[in-house]
Amino acid sequence: MLFGAGNLIFPVHLGQLAGKNWLLASSGFLISGVLIPLMSLLAISITRSNGIYDLAKPIGKRYALIFLILIHATLGPLFATPRTATVPFTIGFANHIPSHLQGIGLLIFSAVFFGIVYFLSATEAKITNLIGKILNPVFLIMLFVIFLLAFINPIGSSNTAVTAAYVHNSFTNGFLEGYNTMDCLAALAFGITVITAIKGLGIKKSKEVSIATAKSGFIGILGVALIYICLIWLGATSLNSFKLSSNGGTALAQIAHYYLGTIGDALLATLTTVTCLTTAMGLVVAFAQDFHREFPKISYKKFLAFNCFLSFIIANLGLDQIIAWSTPVLMLLYPLAISLVILGILSPLFKNDPIVYKVTTALTLIPALFDMINSTPDMLKNTQFMQAIVSFAEKYIPLFNLGFGWLMFSILGLVIGLIIHFVRSEKSLKTIED
Repeated sequence: MLFGAGNLIFPVHLGQLAGKNWLLASSGFLISGVLIPLMSLLAISITRSNGIYDLAKPIGKRYALIFLILIHATLGPLFATPRTATVPFTIGFANHIPSHLQGIGLLIFSAVFFGIVYFLSATEAKITNLIGKILNPVFLIMLFVIFLLAFINPIGSSNTAVTAAYVHNSFTNGFLEGYNTMDCLAALAFGITVITAIKGLGIKKSKEVSIATAKSGFIGILGVALIYICLIWLGATSLNSFKLSSNGGTALAQIAHYYLGTIGDALLATLTTVTCLTTAMGLVVAFAQDFHREFPKISYKKFLAFNCFLSFIIANLGLDQIIAWSTPVLMLLYPLAISLVILGILSPLFKNDPIVYKVTTALTLIPALFDMINSTPDMLKNTQFMQAIVSFAEKYIPLFNLGFGWLMFSILGLVIGLIIHFVRSEKSLKTIED
């Protein structure tokens, strides 16, 4: 459910950016792209939540609703869903279309793509089961064939040039690159589906469900981690024959052609399109179901049509623009999501006391807003007002230059919240004894 368009392109791009420091960068990427999504599932299991809204509700119902809307908008029509069309187009078709016709090519491809997504999602066609159970594994097999050929006959050494940002901060930048997979947010959105599936196996007790989630999740993340490491290594070695690309989609297409030729191009284009189609259907259905549940006066199909149409419009901005504008949003949402996940896992320690949630989230939000501003595209960031805000943050917020301005604030909020909780608990206990 979590392995979609971004999981293919961002590891390859990371490898190209990190060069010979690819291994250190990959360790950061694996934490944010693999470990934290697993922790998200555990948080939903431990707190017995039915999804994002329930998990965030201790902070406040209004906050929980806003957070739910922001995450679904990010996973839905603003960023992740449009990406499901632009990634297969970039990987499978863009290289075969003249540059002056790529705009119209993307327009036609995305229109057909989201037309199919809407039709299959509205009719709940069972073809999705066929696609998910047969073609997705075929796609993974194709990836492993490329990996095998790459190990037997590498494009070159992984000891390649390092971009400026990865000379000294490979780990932290690799961690931040993992945000682009959006898997922490997706795990929060899809988590209840996973938990329900585990309960369907006959595992009912909360503790046993959490243990089963951890065990099965650990096996799953090992597989995903292996794919990521191979893709990152491929990206690093590809610099021996190809230039640094603006996104991992172009690089992956070049690598596939290098090893599999024209047949590989056709196979990659077909399988990437189909697998991204299933990802898109999962995203639009989850969006429509959740929003219809929260706003029942608007029908499921209307939410579905709205999502598909807006995703089609935004897809035609192109992959590079989608990535550029999604980054500041992810820099805001990810610290809030990570802190919420950690609070959910630790909740038995403080009996799910809302004060711990509220203090931690409030202090996390402040630097996260500064991180968002610092990550905006240059056309906004270079304005005098934005520069003044960034300069203030650089001066007064620890680790801000690394993109981790939220970390110390979040820890401080957790400590303060726990102190308040235990002081209150102690006073309540004394009152009862008296």
